[in-house]
Amino acid sequence: MDSVIQALAVYGFLLVLFRLAGKRSLAQITTFDFVLLLIISESIQNALVGQDYSLTHAALLVMTLVGVDIGLSLLKQRSPRIERLLDDVPLIILENGKPLKDRMNKARVDEEDILSAARELQGLERLDQIKYAVLERSGGITIIPKQQK
Repeated sequence: MDSVIQALAVYGFLLVLFRLAGKRSLAQITTFDFVLLLIISESIQNALVGQDYSLTHAALLVMTLVGVDIGLSLLKQRSPRIERLLDDVPLIILENGKPLKDRMNKARVDEEDILSAARELQGLERLDQIKYAVLERSGGITIIPKQQK
């Protein structure tokens, strides 16, 4: 029964904490946000099944991680320099149908990734139909088609 009570307490604590932290849609979640959730789950796992049954310790770890995440997001709002440092900037990886290979290699994106996004988002079949392909901060690819003549 203790395990159930601990699990309910952790669930309630996280629910309140994430409601206070603000909501974000899954489509906008960044890779770091996903990793942060994994770190939080690992921290809480110790309180639930590990050798340290301290709920206080797990809560402290979670509050620290979420507090740092909120603090950094506030800093990013106030400083474009910090935002660029922490989140990077969108990156044009294709321009006027021509892949920018150096940028694509750096971002580990290939032409098939661009074509996949073009088919899925715009119904385009060839690179020459694309004006710009932009690798967004979230990791998604935005496709801007060329204007039809």
